[in-house]
Amino acid sequence: MTLKKLITTIAILLLSYQYSFAQWTKDKGKGYYKVSAWYLESDEHYTDTGEKDPNATRTNFNFNFYGQYGLTKKWDLIAYVPFFSRTTQNDAVSRTTGQVLTEGEAVNSIGDIDLGVNYSIFNKNSWALSASLKFGLPTGKSEGGSDGSFQTGDGEFNQLMQLNLGKSFKIYNQSFYSKVYFGFNNRTNNFSDQLTTGLELGTQLIQNKFWLIGRLNTIQSLHNGSLNAQNSQGSIFANNIEYVGLGAEVAYYINKKLGVSFNYSSLLSGKIIAANPSFSAGVFLDVK
Repeated sequence: MTLKKLITTIAILLLSYQYSFAQWTKDKGKGYYKVSAWYLESDEHYTDTGEKDPNATRTNFNFNFYGQYGLTKKWDLIAYVPFFSRTTQNDAVSRTTGQVLTEGEAVNSIGDIDLGVNYSIFNKNSWALSASLKFGLPTGKSEGGSDGSFQTGDGEFNQLMQLNLGKSFKIYNQSFYSKVYFGFNNRTNNFSDQLTTGLELGTQLIQNKFWLIGRLNTIQSLHNGSLNAQNSQGSIFANNIEYVGLGAEVAYYINKKLGVSFNYSSLLSGKIIAANPSFSAGVFLDVK
């Protein structure tokens, strides 16, 4: 495993940790909109055997917008736009002399945009079943920096097809909801396709004010892509990433529509991916 295999595929982390396609569609003209900042600082990574190795410290940061709009009672439009993405690496400094061995670098650009639709198949008696289709556009920078390894996108066009099942319920007058999903992600440019699964559980700690949400997400590579770890320019693309991720989010409604949220996400296991936790914070507008 070379040092360059520390590269994180930002698009995958964003998809898994920052948002998921909702199981309950919005009514016509209603919507949910969120602007947030996401941050990951990584000084170690999972290798292709699942072990942890140290690496030069890299940071990934972006500002992003997520929106879900009810086009009809059955159809939602969904968009995720990381309108500013930044990848940096710290200076490599000698521990004995203090001399800078390798100067740090930074790359700024837009990230990979996701556009999609969600269709309500069934919504009755607190149960909801929907299907979603998302298109991942290669709008980010797949090569950057002096060695080409600084990325704000993976450079491939993908199509994620997903089934979502949700249920709301109460336990001793405490309101809860749960969501599960299963998806298939078709990827281009010789990337391996992926199977995605997830579980989400949320509860109102203060009615109409404060939500606590937990998430478990997995990505499994089908290992059917031919993309090598290193291309002709020496850049590394993180093909065959796999992980089991665990996250928690708190959301507080300032009033009936406006609120703030904070998210923490970490990996329980992984392959060819950053091993450190990520954080995000945002402001949302929930038009019901």
